[in-house]
Amino acid sequence: MLVSAGRTRRPWRGLVESPATETRPSHDPECYLCPGNQRAGGAKNPDYAGTFGFDNDFAALDAQPGCDDHESTTGLLVSRPEPGICRVLCFSPRHDLTLAEMDHAGVLAVIDLWTEEYRNLGNNPAINHVQIFENKGELMGCSNPHPHGQVWAQRSIPDLPARELQKTAEYFERNRRPLLGDYLQHELQAESRLVCHNDEFVALVPFWAVWPFEILVLPRKQVGSLQEFSESQRDGLADIVRQVTVRYDNLFQTSFPYSSGIHQNPTDGAEHHGFTFHMHFFPPLLRSATVRKFMVGYEMLAGPQRDISPESAAQLLRSQHNTHFRQV
Repeated sequence: MLVSAGRTRRPWRGLVESPATETRPSHDPECYLCPGNQRAGGAKNPDYAGTFGFDNDFAALDAQPGCDDHESTTGLLVSRPEPGICRVLCFSPRHDLTLAEMDHAGVLAVIDLWTEEYRNLGNNPAINHVQIFENKGELMGCSNPHPHGQVWAQRSIPDLPARELQKTAEYFERNRRPLLGDYLQHELQAESRLVCHNDEFVALVPFWAVWPFEILVLPRKQVGSLQEFSESQRDGLADIVRQVTVRYDNLFQTSFPYSSGIHQNPTDGAEHHGFTFHMHFFPPLLRSATVRKFMVGYEMLAGPQRDISPESAAQLLRSQHNTHFRQV
């Protein structure tokens, strides 16, 4: 990771996005995720009053009939179908809320929905990996501002989780301790990259962070998946998700865009010793509500580079108030 801590002082004459300032209604009759509305695929949403999950009308994982394994005569090119299930998860019936603006009970309901989806999809023998994630904001390609996330559940274990599984297994084999558990102890002693914490979880800017204000959420006690959570851990994760997202919004006084997701045990029935549940937040904003970090040039051709040190990013986030700026 190349850290170029002075680059935020360079003159900026590049693209400046307009900050999102619109005030959204609590129910939008044109929104295909609001209760009672018709979706883009033609189905009608129920008048749901809490969380709501449904099969994605335009699923990314949908192996078509006639799609078979194929290998070129040289063996250089290989393709195979990837069956799976894609779900959309509405966090709230309210069109105008985000996780940062929900109360604790609302976020806890989202944690319960994630757990239910992981359990139900993971019980399908054709599903070996369940990826829960959220793309928030237009900058992250979100097509609808209604608070929602997605689940992609599939036969294969994707590349990035597979790499994490491999490295944590190798570390556990050598040390008989979980890698992320040892890493958390190091960060708790150093303190400089911590953002916020409670009795169950710690949010920090990881030493290897790529995005300017990237955050890693880790449990204090070893746990492999949402399905293994205690009541206290459910409460703790809901609290830490609120703390992280509120700090994001407060940093630049805007509805902060990000991609977030959960990495947890695959559902392939195998033992994954040493793997630890964790949550990633990857936000693009760098200097303000209108200037973001682009992954171009050196980052695409050579390796990751960041313009602010992890310690500075953590300090800025740590200094933000726990009350959302719109509620002060």
